Amino acid sequence: MLLDFEQPIAALEGKLQEMKKLADESQVDVSEAVKALEEKIKNLKKETYANLTRWQRVQLSRHADRPYTLDYIQGMAEKFIELHGDRNVADDKAMVGGFGELDGRTVMFIGQQKGRNTKQRQMRNFGMANPEGYRKALRLMRMAEKFGKPIVTLIDTPGAFPGLEAEERGQGEAIARNLKEMFTLKVPVICIVIGEGASGGALGIAIGDRVFMLENTWYSVISPESCSSILWRSWNYKEQAAEALKLTAPDMLKYKLVDGIIKEPLGGAHTNPEKMVKTLKKKILETLDELEAMDADERISQRIDKFSNMGVVNELSGGIENNYTII
Repeated sequence: MLLDFEQPIAALEGKLQEMKKLADESQVDVSEAVKALEEKIKNLKKETYANLTRWQRVQLSRHADRPYTLDYIQGMAEKFIELHGDRNVADDKAMVGGFGELDGRTVMFIGQQKGRNTKQRQMRNFGMANPEGYRKALRLMRMAEKFGKPIVTLIDTPGAFPGLEAEERGQGEAIARNLKEMFTLKVPVICIVIGEGASGGALGIAIGDRVFMLENTWYSVISPESCSSILWRSWNYKEQAAEALKLTAPDMLKYKLVDGIIKEPLGGAHTNPEKMVKTLKKKILETLDELEAMDADERISQRIDKFSNMGVVNELSGGIENNYTII
């Protein structure tokens, strides 16, 4: 899958392959030309990916070859036992979770899972969880708390499933309950946006001591396409919507809505999944060391304060409006 802004890079890489093939066939020494072209490609990549628009980062976050939740879990964890069902309605395949080992340390992994092909996407409902998915996630969080094991959530969803049946089964209540319960979990909670972080569907598993975003991901109350369709009655303005939403990792860090950005390999996580998995694992282990050194009550207090201090408050005093930006 090649994105529009990657076309110039692909063209140069095609020329490089032709040059190498010609050298092999004709036995002509073109090593200097090859080296120069490789340097040109490297510089073009650096320039391209350092100056991506917000919409282009959204496109990268949706790349078909990008690692999904189970790819990260299976790459990081020496052992992983997936747990199923919410003990109430069903087992939601869009939400996965279970215990895994990170360098001998047991961790509860939870996250949305998308599919690679049509059949898998149907089974996983395109990573859009139903209420039973969020109730399963909460059940697994409580289990982790019971056994004193830290929780790592991996967020990658275009949103919670908006179907009528999901609303009938209490979609809003399930997400709201997760938000409430996650604030007071006694174990360390790390949340990482690995792809798309859309609306309450993402937030339902994103209340943690530390919230990180991968470099080419987005996190917002609405997708650029949906925003465009509401404001302009058309999806044709999705680029403008993405700019207005300020939904990228640097934007979220600037507004102190996340705690850090995890760098991706040049070109995106899909270009070198093994390196991305190692980077993510290292960050998780470092953060767990930091959080586990803290007292549980102190962690909970800091968690609540962090989210309570987000946003803007307007107060009316004597008929005069005072605007406070809380940082």
